[in-house]
Amino acid sequence: MENIEYWLYLNAIQGLGPIKGRALLDKFETPQNIFKTTDNELASIEGIGTDLIEKIRNKEKWLDIKKEISLIQKLQIKIVTFNDPEYPPLLKNIHSFPLVLYVKGEFKEQDYKMPIAIVGMRKASYYGKSVTEELAENLASAGFTIVSGMARGIDTSAHQGALKKGRTIAILGSGLNYIYPRENKKLSEKISENGVLLSEFPMNTPPDKFNFPRRNRIISGLSLGVVVVEAEGKSGALITANIASEQGRDVFAVPGKIDSAYCKGTHKLIQDGAKLVTNWKDIASELTHEIDWETQAKTEEKPNIKLEEFEEKIYTLLSTESKQIEEILKESRISSSKALSALLSLELKGLAKQLPGKFFVKTR
Repeated sequence: MENIEYWLYLNAIQGLGPIKGRALLDKFETPQNIFKTTDNELASIEGIGTDLIEKIRNKEKWLDIKKEISLIQKLQIKIVTFNDPEYPPLLKNIHSFPLVLYVKGEFKEQDYKMPIAIVGMRKASYYGKSVTEELAENLASAGFTIVSGMARGIDTSAHQGALKKGRTIAILGSGLNYIYPRENKKLSEKISENGVLLSEFPMNTPPDKFNFPRRNRIISGLSLGVVVVEAEGKSGALITANIASEQGRDVFAVPGKIDSAYCKGTHKLIQDGAKLVTNWKDIASELTHEIDWETQAKTEEKPNIKLEEFEEKIYTLLSTESKQIEEILKESRISSSKALSALLSLELKGLAKQLPGKFFVKTR
């Protein structure tokens, strides 16, 4: 544990960062040596000035090591350094890979070989969340590990969809003892049981806004590619997509309505060369060419469901964009009682869903 303590100290020093930290390790080989060497030796490393030397000398200022170790043991967190065999090889290939990862859960072989990130807006539409959940579920069922940031909206839907059929990894912009957002506490527990919760930040680090760009480079760096579902003109999802491009990862985008503000970012990505996604096979076939996903998907096709006359009429009027009951009645030209009966039947068959305010959407 003494060896780990020095890694944790090194990782916690504000302003040092992974690149300068790696430069120090290249020179002094171990974190212990860094803290024991002279000021002159430290100053010989490019980028290490008097300010950083002072921070290194006062390492206890940046981390209460006893409290940190206690939390790590209590929550059964594993510390993975970039020298460890468990460290994800894809992540180690990016320029500024983290020196240390806090890990809750266990990595599996598929997490290293078939990880794909899905990201998007926090204030996502029903369409965006339902598309995300379906994509994640199908990709997870096919053996991919879904990577995302456990934020509200698209990230949450990505994790939830993945957990239905397989594995997922959540990258936090806070410490593992500071789950954010709070409503995802139960989700985080499910993820750690069927995947991995991961952070580069000390255990009690709050979700400061400056942490999220750092988190985003891990989301893309850990993955073969990044899928963006709903993004405004400026958003964290677009930052992740740009970082992915710089890292040499594939970028995918799900289109939406041409006049939707939620989709301006994704449409711009497609214009700039991102691969357009119409279903999960568009992603799978691009990343793993050797597998015939079309053939595999035929065994997973959903059975046809027989609909009665009014059910069929109502179903054709629905879409993944929510529609109010009054609009449905006007377009269908059938009585309120028959329309509501048909909608209830469609909901029981898993083909429609009622949203607050008497809005309805197609689910399949």
